[in-house]
Amino acid sequence: MSVVSSACVPYASYLRVYEPLAAFPEPERAYWARYAERSDTPTAQDELRRSLADLAPTPPVPVPVHESGDAFVAEVDGVVLVCPWRTRLRGWLAMTELVESLPGPLLDAMLPPVVRAQAAADFERWRERNPDARPWIRTSVWEVPVRWFALFADEEREYAPGDAEAARPPVLRYRTPMVQARRRLARSLRTLRETIDEGPLTEGLVDVGRWLEEFHPRALVELDYGGLVHTMPAAALEEDRSAADVAEGIAALRDGDGEAAGEAYGRLMERWRAVRDRRFAN
Repeated sequence: MSVVSSACVPYASYLRVYEPLAAFPEPERAYWARYAERSDTPTAQDELRRSLADLAPTPPVPVPVHESGDAFVAEVDGVVLVCPWRTRLRGWLAMTELVESLPGPLLDAMLPPVVRAQAAADFERWRERNPDARPWIRTSVWEVPVRWFALFADEEREYAPGDAEAARPPVLRYRTPMVQARRRLARSLRTLRETIDEGPLTEGLVDVGRWLEEFHPRALVELDYGGLVHTMPAAALEEDRSAADVAEGIAALRDGDGEAAGEAYGRLMERWRAVRDRRFAN
């Protein structure tokens, strides 16, 4: 669970990987098979509430004492796929990012040095026993990184308006097979390297590509707007076509049309600047 996202709840987006049961060794495979048969598997809101509960004590608990045994479950064409939460690992990784991004006084107010030191020592010992561990979920606060959109096509977009009476928030997400995500990422990366200088977007695609290579080739990749749906009016959500803008911009670069690429990028930046600006609103 991301410490950063917990501090800014609920304004975070998520990139998740769901793997088929065959990707897990025994006895973990049997555990997830039994887990997927449950009718009460927790939701993203349940995961969020549990993370907030850990931040309530004094001092806060930035990293769970025990690893979560929960996961998100999906079924595609009769194949069961699971996305383990791995909240303990994600908590450690998020705390590392938090230490690097916040000024000292603010960081000490949120997480006292003694708490951070203990968590860092626990993480180091855990890493020695689990050197190949990686999270199935990545989190971004107050935006969806441009590089994530490169994995998806507009036709994979799923939007469901919210229902205030049923207390059901809107949902905006993309889902694609792993093979498609890798293919699109490789094509985008090749285009960027051939047309523009190396920069943050190229480096970000390389990082995401390395992460995706860690998973089963028949996995499912999901981009979930998560809590960001609360920062955008219903009309803006319905009209949001960010993946299409990214695809259009990259295609324009491939065709040598810098003007069209600039227009697509401009639409994307304007849309997400409006979301990021809300971070500093009263």
